[in-house]
Amino acid sequence: MSAYFDDLESRSADARAADMAVALPQQIARAQALAGYAQSLSGVDAASVRDAAALAALPVLRKSELGAAQAAAAPFGGFAAAPAAGFSHVFQSPGPIYEPGHTGADWWRMGRFLHAAGIGQGDVVQNCFGYHLTPAGHMFESGARAVSATVLPAGTGQTELQVIAGRDVGATAYAGTPDYLKIILEKADEMGVSLGISKAAVGGGALFPSLRSWYADRGIACLQCYATADLGNIAYESNATGGMIVDEGVIVEIVTPGTGDPVAPGEVGEIVVTSLNPNYPLIRFATGDMSAVMDGESPCGRTNMRIKGWMGRADQTTKIKGMFVRPEQVAALVARHAEVGKARVVASREGEMDVLTVHVESSGGTVDTYASSVIETLKMKGRIEICAPGSLPKDGLVIEDQRSYD
Repeated sequence: MSAYFDDLESRSADARAADMAVALPQQIARAQALAGYAQSLSGVDAASVRDAAALAALPVLRKSELGAAQAAAAPFGGFAAAPAAGFSHVFQSPGPIYEPGHTGADWWRMGRFLHAAGIGQGDVVQNCFGYHLTPAGHMFESGARAVSATVLPAGTGQTELQVIAGRDVGATAYAGTPDYLKIILEKADEMGVSLGISKAAVGGGALFPSLRSWYADRGIACLQCYATADLGNIAYESNATGGMIVDEGVIVEIVTPGTGDPVAPGEVGEIVVTSLNPNYPLIRFATGDMSAVMDGESPCGRTNMRIKGWMGRADQTTKIKGMFVRPEQVAALVARHAEVGKARVVASREGEMDVLTVHVESSGGTVDTYASSVIETLKMKGRIEICAPGSLPKDGLVIEDQRSYD
């Protein structure tokens, strides 16, 4: 098996930037031709959007907007390049949100991840992702075809049958959520069955270090990816296991939650993804997930940007004093004052009462000025603490709930 899935993975930074300068304007132009982007990309000069800096000036597309557009114009809300009949599959995720799919050309780009996990020709992949309505099962099956592996479309549940089928067909690899493989293996032990699984490609949940070690002790190399139904593969681990390498078919930004503004390198923020899929051009699609960019390149030789993996949810909406406070409101507070670089809302309790405290990183300004802005943007009174620029934690939180719910 070759070291890389293709030559894209080991491109130089200059080559990747040059390729982006060609692909990105083309993708913006495709999006502008779709009804879903009629307002958000109106007046944008597609030819000028050639790099991440220019991309960052465009509006963020949130899943709530996609859902509203689909409700008004089912199934894709004007964001796909063809009607339902133009795709081989239409999937449904909670919301409901509808996603298109194709059987050809590894639509979700999972082959790159499976190759990095050492899966290829001669492997039999026991695919334990669901095949019902949602696309996860098809995503991994498409990736397995891309690396010439055989698929056992096992789906979820019926663990005893999973053990029997895995034994009978000679499964060598597992695809599914991180914890379900452990359930299968423990059931196999209980049944006195020996399985030949030595590789695992997982997603859809956290792969805790203790679980990875448990698999390693049984001779199973377990790697994880970060993917969504809308975007397909976003980032994945290699055998170097040093963070997650961004897929070659997307552009990833890390932004301050509630905004489209990129954070400083290394800071935690919300993952925003632009897909280069020509049939489903999602531009600056906000995932709602948190991560941070890692320095340097992976030791495995893949040269694309790395992220730290999933680090929580960006939707920090919190009810304080009976009112919801959202990250967008905190962003609006910061935008009112040129001297303010960052703000952090903290919810706490004193006695039986909620307390709202707003920490403001500012090079000037007064408590009274910010107190007025808090009332206008957050719709309630709060304590104000003015902090020195750069003093607030760089953990991606703009709303911190310190109340105990035990």
